[in-house]
Amino acid sequence: MPGQPGRPAPGLPSGGAPGMAPQPGVGPAPGQPGFAPGQPPAGLPGQPPQREGRRGGVSPGVAGAIGLGAGVIGGIMAAQGAQRFEDIRSRREERREGDVTIIREPGRTIIRDDDGRAIIRRDEDQRFRDLGWQGRSERRDGENRTIFERPDGTRIVTVTDEEGRLIRRTRIDRDNREVIIIDNTLRDRPGRFADDVVVLPPPPLPIPRERYIVDADRADEDLIYETITAPPIAAIPRRYTLDEVRYSPDLRARMRSVDIDTINFDTGSWQVGADQGRRLSVIADSVKRALQRSPNEVFLVEGHTDAVGADVDNLSLSDRRAQSVAEILTRDFQIPPENLTTQGYGEQYLKVNTQDASRENRRVTLRRITPLLSGQNQ
Repeated sequence: MPGQPGRPAPGLPSGGAPGMAPQPGVGPAPGQPGFAPGQPPAGLPGQPPQREGRRGGVSPGVAGAIGLGAGVIGGIMAAQGAQRFEDIRSRREERREGDVTIIREPGRTIIRDDDGRAIIRRDEDQRFRDLGWQGRSERRDGENRTIFERPDGTRIVTVTDEEGRLIRRTRIDRDNREVIIIDNTLRDRPGRFADDVVVLPPPPLPIPRERYIVDADRADEDLIYETITAPPIAAIPRRYTLDEVRYSPDLRARMRSVDIDTINFDTGSWQVGADQGRRLSVIADSVKRALQRSPNEVFLVEGHTDAVGADVDNLSLSDRRAQSVAEILTRDFQIPPENLTTQGYGEQYLKVNTQDASRENRRVTLRRITPLLSGQNQ
């Protein structure tokens, strides 16, 4: 609706993703608050108070639909040949499952309810394949295991359940020593999206805003390194799964972040030019330093769009932008792909509060999420 951050104004020409009229919103339901990565957490000075209870998220219908083939192995369309957004849009397949709409497109599945709330999912192994890694898959005890082996004999093992949800990712060296990267085995109930949305009290901000969310183009490597290795700004009550972290802004708000504003995307594009890719060197050096200190660190690359265009398009674009940056960090700067994970948030979290086209809003953000996955407060 007009003037609401993160929502397209009716009648605007498309800008985040060209060629389609605005659609019902993706992400938080109308009227639901959300933490904006480009702003301090809600509840801090200048921000509206949070509502208690379940955050907007997705309805139980969407949660139930996740198991209806939307995320199963083979249920996500291959991305080969999709280099332009027109290719993505032309190859979409849409169907109704109960009270939700399932939209399959190259490399992604979007699940949306009748209130316009949605999530986006991808094949957890596709980023490895897109980097040219050759893997082998096997099925064991109702789980799918994909193994990628490096030339030095190191193996990356990803375990997913029958619905394609990540259970565990480990790195095993030539001497069979295992390093756990992501462990979601703590889940004690069937995976439903509504159960993955964690609501916590808004954290206080004990540091200046510019040190909580750091702009990469104004920061040196020491500040970036400090930001991505800093402890949580508020207590972490327990361990959380990767999906809980991905879908819960209150959790992510407990970790400082870097807005990689040295890279901005063209309208409707997730491609990063070679000149912009080189600007990731300071980010990459900081991540390498962190991994030398602790090789099991996990960093979330978050993708964002501006508020112009169809919401489904923006959600897809943002997810692809996050993956593009993650791939460059691996391909050009040798950041191990198993230490990175990605998620797109579309237009939910605007850095610049405008409904117009905004290059500043077409960006990615990086934050360390290891303390959230491990439940550690230091």
